[in-house]
Formats: sequence, C-alpha cells, structure tokens
Amino acid sequence: MRPKTIIICAIAVGTSLGMLGCGHKLVAHNGDSTVAVYPDENTFNKLSDLKKQGGVVGGLIGGVGEGLATKQVDNNTPVRIISSDDKGSQIEVLDGASKGMHGFVPKDNVANAAMPW
Repeated sequence: MRPKTIIICAIAVGTSLGMLGCGHKLVAHNGDSTVAVYPDENTFNKLSDLKKQGGVVGGLIGGVGEGLATKQVDNNTPVRIISSDDKGSQIEVLDGASKGMHGFVPKDNVANAAMPW
C-alpha cells in the first residue's frame, strides 16, 4: 500500500473511534429507572412552575401534568444532543423502544457516555 493510503485509513479509523465515545446518555436519579422526556422546553418550564407554586394543589397538578405530558425513557439510553441551554437539552433518542423520539430533558438528566475502551 502507498503511504498516503495508509495515512488516510488511519485518520478515518481514528475519527470513527473518537466519535464512538462522544455520545451522551440519559441518567435517572433517586432510584428511578426511567427519565422523563418533555415534548419541549416550554412544557418543562410550565410544569416546573406549577410544582414550585407549592401547596398540595400546585404539586398535585404539576405531578399529574408531568405524567400526562412526558414520555418515560429508560436509564442509560443513548441520545444525541441537538441543542442545549442552562436548563437542559433538546435530544434525539438513538436506541431502544423510543428510538427517533425528540424532546427536552433537564441538564442533570444527560451525561457523557463512557468511553467504550
């Protein structure tokens, strides 16, 4: 083989291996096995505000609204970050039963995936 071909192949393999470790995954907390994925950031903000209003009614309405508005996705599910801000990330689910789904998750529910080696 020519040296130029070897160099190009080495760069392609190195880039491919590097991209494997650059993914993200969903992270559940407090003993949960799933993560709530909101349809969009506005829905997340509205439900968070309802919960913060306090009292039994605010918390109950916020909890029920969250159950109706969100989709539960398994812990450690690989995702692609489409965009992010200080509150969280717009994501696309890459694997599992919800593969292809788009939505919003709070920033503490997304982590860098571990390197495969």
